[in-house]
Amino acid sequence: MRIYTTAGIALKALRRNPMRAMLTTLGIVIGVGAVIAMMEIGTGASTALKKSIASMGANVLVIRPGTASSGGVSYGAGTSTTLTPEDCQAILRECPAIRNGAPMVRTRAQVVYANRNWVPNAIYGTTPAYLDVQDWNTLAEGEPFTDRDVLNSNRVCILGQTLVRELFEGVSPVGKDIRIQNISFRVIGVLSPKGANMMGHDQDDVILAPWTTIKYRVTGTSLATANQSTAASSDTVNTLSNLYPAAQSSLYPERSNVQQANNPMPVRFANIDWIMAAANSSLEIPLAIRQISEVLRERHRIRTEEAEDFNIRDMAELTATLSTTTTLMTNLLLAVAMISLVVGGVGIMNIMLVSVTERTREIGLRMAVGARGRDILRQFLVEAVVLCLTGGAMGIVLGHGGSQLVRLLLGWPVETSFAAIATAVLVSAGVGIIFGFYPAWKASRLDPIEALRYE
Repeated sequence: MRIYTTAGIALKALRRNPMRAMLTTLGIVIGVGAVIAMMEIGTGASTALKKSIASMGANVLVIRPGTASSGGVSYGAGTSTTLTPEDCQAILRECPAIRNGAPMVRTRAQVVYANRNWVPNAIYGTTPAYLDVQDWNTLAEGEPFTDRDVLNSNRVCILGQTLVRELFEGVSPVGKDIRIQNISFRVIGVLSPKGANMMGHDQDDVILAPWTTIKYRVTGTSLATANQSTAASSDTVNTLSNLYPAAQSSLYPERSNVQQANNPMPVRFANIDWIMAAANSSLEIPLAIRQISEVLRERHRIRTEEAEDFNIRDMAELTATLSTTTTLMTNLLLAVAMISLVVGGVGIMNIMLVSVTERTREIGLRMAVGARGRDILRQFLVEAVVLCLTGGAMGIVLGHGGSQLVRLLLGWPVETSFAAIATAVLVSAGVGIIFGFYPAWKASRLDPIEALRYE
């Protein structure tokens, strides 16, 4: 018998008892529906968890300069002046595993507004890409500065929530001017609240500004002679301690500190403190580290046998936490899926055994007129697979509708998983074959004479 003939006979047999067929598929409907709903809810929760951990820096790499030394004395990590903004551009251009990156300049200074002042944890000079690297794209108010602001060293900044609370006492700071090292900055945006990081540091106690503005105007160091985080900036413009200026020793008068701050003369190869780069995903971090090392070694002309003049740090602890959490959730969902489908498969097997017993005389009659054992086996297998596929289709609709209902009523994150739907169809067919094989095999092994005598 051909397969379509066998399928037609199987469908006719199922239509004889529609209520029993519907109740038989109920276990598969509930099992597949529960699996689809849990997979969609679990995938949404896993995606939300990944975003939350990524915002803490799970896929962020920090490239710092090497160690400077003189006369056998090492000055510590990050004291060398080996990184430039051009290095960051080369990394973005030549490293496919890097999603985005930003040069960083850091300083600390007193911030003044009206009669209030505050010293933030850090004043970061960077580019607009920093917000994407730190997953800080949504601002609470205002707008971010642009690449043109970086190019022109414009005096604009974005404040964290802590500075808004301490300096402005709940009033919107957008459009107002603050002073940093006696340099006026226009506030154009407010960062969304982020809270403390894993080390307990307040991430909202920061100011973001163009790195050229921080380097050339605030710190006042335009030559590539020192790292910004180690350069002294407290006496750049303040001349109160210089009560007795030294006599002029050069033929032509030199520029004062105030003139240097107001009219900086940046050189072409300016150094930065570090580079922050975001990998495409936490899984691509090892590849990103190799690509960055190759690019920087080539740019810095470092031979194979020479040590690198930079350090690359990754957030290994956060990456391990992300991998463990994702694996745990996946294994939990798989365990629940197996339990649900096994229960539905056992129900299919029970009903198919009852069907074989009820249709013993029919099986004997078919064998007496020429049907072979494989034809009987194929018929009952097709019946079991059709039942499971029907239940699987109904379960997919039920599970997807249930997950959307959860999203609307409870507001939980839900993400449709087409892979889970395809897997549910394949698993439904597999359950039909596995749990329907024994009843079909039992039916195919019946003796025609004994089957015809069965009452």
